Amino acid sequence: MNKKNVMDTLRERGFIKQTVFEEELYKKLGSEPTVFYVGFDPTADSLHIGHYIPIMAMAHMQRAGHKPIALIGGGTAMIGDPSGRSDLRSMMTVETIQHNANAFKTQMKRFIDFEGENAAMLANNADWLLKLNYVDFIRDIGSHFSVNKMLTADCFKIRMETGLTFLEFNYMPMQAYDFLVLNQKYNCALQLGGNDQWSNMLAGVDLIRRKEQRDAFCMTFTLLETSEGKKMGKTAKGALWLDKNKTTPYEFYQYFRNVEDQKVKECLCLLTFMEMEEINELTKHQDERINKAKERLAYEVTLLVHGKKEADLAQEMSQAAFSGADGKMPTKHITADGNTSIIDVMVETQVASSKSEARRLIEGGGVSIDEAKVSSINDTLSQYTTSNEFLLHKGKKVHVKVILNG
Repeated sequence: MNKKNVMDTLRERGFIKQTVFEEELYKKLGSEPTVFYVGFDPTADSLHIGHYIPIMAMAHMQRAGHKPIALIGGGTAMIGDPSGRSDLRSMMTVETIQHNANAFKTQMKRFIDFEGENAAMLANNADWLLKLNYVDFIRDIGSHFSVNKMLTADCFKIRMETGLTFLEFNYMPMQAYDFLVLNQKYNCALQLGGNDQWSNMLAGVDLIRRKEQRDAFCMTFTLLETSEGKKMGKTAKGALWLDKNKTTPYEFYQYFRNVEDQKVKECLCLLTFMEMEEINELTKHQDERINKAKERLAYEVTLLVHGKKEADLAQEMSQAAFSGADGKMPTKHITADGNTSIIDVMVETQVASSKSEARRLIEGGGVSIDEAKVSSINDTLSQYTTSNEFLLHKGKKVHVKVILNG
């Protein structure tokens, strides 16, 4: 076991939002290896920035000697979690869920170790939920839940306004049952997750303590939010994904390079493994010197998610595009919009001397916008970027920063 209690590490870095039986949990984590789990809703084939903080917490826990379980909600995804939603989630097939789970594991391997003494494991609640006998379930598990208490839970409030289905009402006892099964099978004593899952997590702790008379705990983490209280990770194209085919490493890098000044330290604490002493030193000035911290933040998170090669390239592209004064990359201002053809952009920026040359370059696979290769001579700007600023590349040597005047 690591001499430093992992709760001290998590608290120092700003992870912990709420805990239950805190003193008992602190003592347990400081004295013995503990099995814990985090649930992941497999509704997409990639993790996104909203998953990043729980995964980082898993990594800190594992480094301190504790054993992670990444629980894929293959069974619960067939119902849908009503937390924070005003609509009913769509149903998913078993094949889609398995495909998404495999993608998750590949991405998680950059953060947590699935081999070794306290190796992480991947579990799927479909393995037990899909085999449940409904009558047995409501007799054995349902008897421990108060409907009056459930209706006061935050996770149901929004759906209560538009009509909470009985299907969704089953979500809380099912998630609690997950914790119970993991406790029985793997001696799992702790659930971690985002603060929006607090009600569901408490239900699992309560079920284990009532039914098994065993210790159980939960801990929630802060959500990554802007200074206005909105969730971070939304781009012009949608969510900030960890899959480079959905969000390119350059876009990922630029997102954190442009984070608000007042959020830089928080992001460095939560999203990197940098030592606190270095973070404090980097962020002690809230003037133009904060840009150095932003560059370090962008590089470190891109390094963790995409590896050194992609992080180095994204950093190089960003520095070339935004250094300006040293003449590394020319900047072209053009009048264009999303409907403008790539060919016209190439001619307008003088990357190609004529439309016929532009066509040949595209057909030869030598043209990219940001990191996406232009695949057809008929493509328009909106198929590659929604930003008013982007990088246009011809081969490996010609790079132009393009700014649209609209």
